[in-house]
Amino acid sequence: MNKDKLKLLNIDYKDLNFIRDLIQEDGFYPLESNFSMDEEEKIVPTSGSHNCGGRCIIKAHVKNNRVMRISTEDDIPDTEKMPQLRGCLRCRSYRNRMYNCDRLKYPMKRRGKRGEGKFEPISWDEALDTIADNLKRLMYKYGPDSIYIQYATGNEGKLSENVWMKRLLGMYGGYLSYYGTYSTACTQAATPYTFGTIYTGNSREDWVNSKLIILLGFNPADTIHGTNTSYYLKMAKKAGARIISIDPIYSNTAVALADEWIPIRPTTDNALLDAMAYVMITENLQDQTFLDKYCLGFDEEHMPPGIPYGNSYKNYVLGKGSDKIPKTPVWAEAITGVPRETIIRLAREYALNKPGALIQGFGPQRHAYGEQIARGGTVLASMTGNVGISGGWASGTGYPVREGYVASIPHYNPNKSKISMFSWPDAIIRGKGMGSNLGVRGTDKLSSNIKLIFNLGGNCIVNQHTDSNGTAKLLENEDLVELIVTSDHFLTASAKLSDIILPADDMMEREDIVTPWGFGDYVLFMNKAVDTLFQCRNAYKWIEDLSRRLGLLEKFTEGKSLDDWIKYLVAKTADKNPGFPCYENFKKKGVYRWIYDEPCIAFKKQIEDPVNNPFSTPSGKIEIFSTKLWKMNNHKEIPAVPKYISAWEGPEDLQAEKYPIQCIGHHSKRRVHSTFDNTSWMEEVEPQRVIVNCEDAKSRELQDGDMVKVHNDRGTIILPVKITSRIMPGVASIPQGGWWIPDEKGIDRRGCINVLTRYKPTPLAFGNPSHTSLVEIEKVY
Repeated sequence: MNKDKLKLLNIDYKDLNFIRDLIQEDGFYPLESNFSMDEEEKIVPTSGSHNCGGRCIIKAHVKNNRVMRISTEDDIPDTEKMPQLRGCLRCRSYRNRMYNCDRLKYPMKRRGKRGEGKFEPISWDEALDTIADNLKRLMYKYGPDSIYIQYATGNEGKLSENVWMKRLLGMYGGYLSYYGTYSTACTQAATPYTFGTIYTGNSREDWVNSKLIILLGFNPADTIHGTNTSYYLKMAKKAGARIISIDPIYSNTAVALADEWIPIRPTTDNALLDAMAYVMITENLQDQTFLDKYCLGFDEEHMPPGIPYGNSYKNYVLGKGSDKIPKTPVWAEAITGVPRETIIRLAREYALNKPGALIQGFGPQRHAYGEQIARGGTVLASMTGNVGISGGWASGTGYPVREGYVASIPHYNPNKSKISMFSWPDAIIRGKGMGSNLGVRGTDKLSSNIKLIFNLGGNCIVNQHTDSNGTAKLLENEDLVELIVTSDHFLTASAKLSDIILPADDMMEREDIVTPWGFGDYVLFMNKAVDTLFQCRNAYKWIEDLSRRLGLLEKFTEGKSLDDWIKYLVAKTADKNPGFPCYENFKKKGVYRWIYDEPCIAFKKQIEDPVNNPFSTPSGKIEIFSTKLWKMNNHKEIPAVPKYISAWEGPEDLQAEKYPIQCIGHHSKRRVHSTFDNTSWMEEVEPQRVIVNCEDAKSRELQDGDMVKVHNDRGTIILPVKITSRIMPGVASIPQGGWWIPDEKGIDRRGCINVLTRYKPTPLAFGNPSHTSLVEIEKVY
C-alpha cells in the first residue's frame, strides 16, 4: 500500500509500520523512536476487560507512549483476609497481544462472497454510512426482531461496545435480545427451580469451615472462577478440609489441591449423584429432619397436591418410579466408569462429614441434558443438610449472594422479544413465527428472521458456537442475514464471516470500569496507559457518530463525553456505597474493596427463620420436585425431579461403535476462551494439542507429538497429540478456543473443538451442549 493511499484513508504511514518495527525476540519495543529516550517510565494501574475467570490488578509500565512491560499488585501486604489481586499469565503477556502485527488497523468492508475472507480498507465515514443505511432499511422493513446484538464477551467493561449499542438501538425502536450465557446456560435455567435464585454460593472465605469439599468439574487453577479462588481452596486444605476432584481430567486444581481424583465419563455426572443418593437412602444417612422441614418432593409424604403417587425423588432413586430401575452403585458404575466401591465411600463421606461443600463447575452442565446435573447437586446438598450453614454449599449455580453494587450505563429496550443466546441460528432460518417451543421469551412469536447482526467484541458467530462448519455455511448465505458488523482487534474466525469490520481500541488504550467474574468483593478502574494506535476507535466515539446518522445524537450522549459517563458511573456507585471514593481517588488508586467482618452464607436466613424468610420458589421451600417443570409435560427430557438422562453422543449412544471417544473441550490456562489464541508467548506456555489417554494412544499406535486426525460426521481437525495418564480412557479433550482455520478441503488445522460439536440446544435452557461429542482419532501418515 503506497503513502498516497494511506493518506486518503487517514492512516499514518509510520503507524502502519510501527508493529512490524517492534518485533524482537525478547519482547516488543521500538527499535527506532521519535520520542526522547530520556523520558521517565510511568506506571499506570489498570486491569483486563476480556472475559477471564479472574479480574486482576495489572500495571502497565509505560515509556515513550509504549507499554514496555507489565507487572501486577505488589504494593499492599498479602494477607489471608485480603490477598493481592495478582494477574496470571494471560494479562502478564498482554503486551505480546497488544503489539501483534496482525492487529486490525482501519475499517474494512467485504469484497467477494461472504466467508472468503477478502476485505479492503475503507474510511470510518463509509463504514458508518453503510451501517446506518442498512439499519434504517432493515428496521423499517422487518422491525426490531430483525436486529440482533450477538452474545460477545471479548470486552466485559462497563463501557463496552455492546453497552453503547444496546443504548442506541433501544432509542431507535429496539432490538432482539438474548438470555443466558454460553458458559452457564443450563445451571442458570435449572437452579432457580430448586431454590428460586441462581445466587446459591457462600463467600469463599467460608470454605475454611468445611470438612469435605467435592469439586465436581470445578478447576479454578485454570478457569480461575474469580481471582484467588485457588487460594481460598488452599486455605481450606490448610485448615483440614479433605478435597476430592471429580473430573474426566486430572486437572491442575486436582494436582495442586485434591486428596483424591475420581475420573468420570462426560455427561454421566447425574448417574453418580443418583447412586450416591441411593446409598444415603438405603443406609439411612440422609438428614431427614432437614428434608421434612425445608424441602418439597423428596419423598411421597412431602409432595405437592395433585401429583400422582410414585413421582418423588426417593421413589425414582429406589426404582419405584416409572423406569423401575434402582439407581444402585452397580448401575452407576456401568454408566460413569466410577467403581461401585468408590461411589459408596463417596456417598458416606459426604453424608457423614458435615459441613461439606459440593461445588459444581460449569463444565458438567454443558452437555445434552445439563439442566439435570445442576439440580442434581442441589438435591444432594439438601439431603445432607448442607444448605444455609457455614462450611456447607447449596450447589447449583453457586454464584455468591454477596455482591457490591456497581452502576451501569442506562439503556432500555422497548422490544421484549428474547431468544436463548445459543439459538440464534434458528432465529436466522425460521425466526418469523418462532415461539416458546424454541425458547422465545417475552412474546408469543418473533415477527422476523434475524437480518442484521452486530458482533461487537466476540467470536461466537462461528468459533465459539457449535458446529463451526455448519454455522459458517449458514452465515455465508447473504439472502438470510443481510449485514454482519464486527468490531474487534483481529481478523478472527467470526470477523472473516462479516461484511463490515471495525478496528477496536485496546483495553490499555481506553478508560473503563470492570468488576470480578463470579467471586470477588472489589471493583477496578481501568486507566488508559497509552494512546490508541492506527485508526482504532473507542466504541463510544463511533457509536456516537452512528447516533448522529440516526438523528439521536443528543438523546444518546445527553451531552456527555466518555469521561463524563465514567464520572456518572462512579457517582451512581457512590450513592449506594457510603465511603466509595470520589472519581479522582478511584482513578488514582485503581481499585475499591468491600470489607466484611464475616463470611456470607447463602440461605442462612431461610434456614434459621423459614417462616419469615421463605425460599423464592412457588412453595417457599426447596423444591426437589418442581410443579412448574411437571406442568411443562415433557417428563422424559424435562423431569420434575433431577434424573440421569442418557445423552445423545454420550457413552451409551450406539454411535459409540463408530466414534468410540468422548471429546470435550476444557478451558486452558493459555487462553480466555478464544482471546490470546494468536499470542505467541502463550503458545509457548501450552501449544494447542488433543489430550489422549495412554491406553487409547497405544491401541491406535500413537506416539506423543504425532499429528492426528480427530473427526466425526460434522468435520475433521488435524493437530498434534499429547499422550498422558491425566485423562481417563475413552475420553479426549481439545482446549476450547482455538481459532477455526479450515484449509482448502475444509479440514481445520488449528484445533477448533467446535468443528466436532453439534448444534442441538438443550431442552429446558436451550443452552450449549458442547461437551457432548463422539469422535474417532487416527494417526496422520
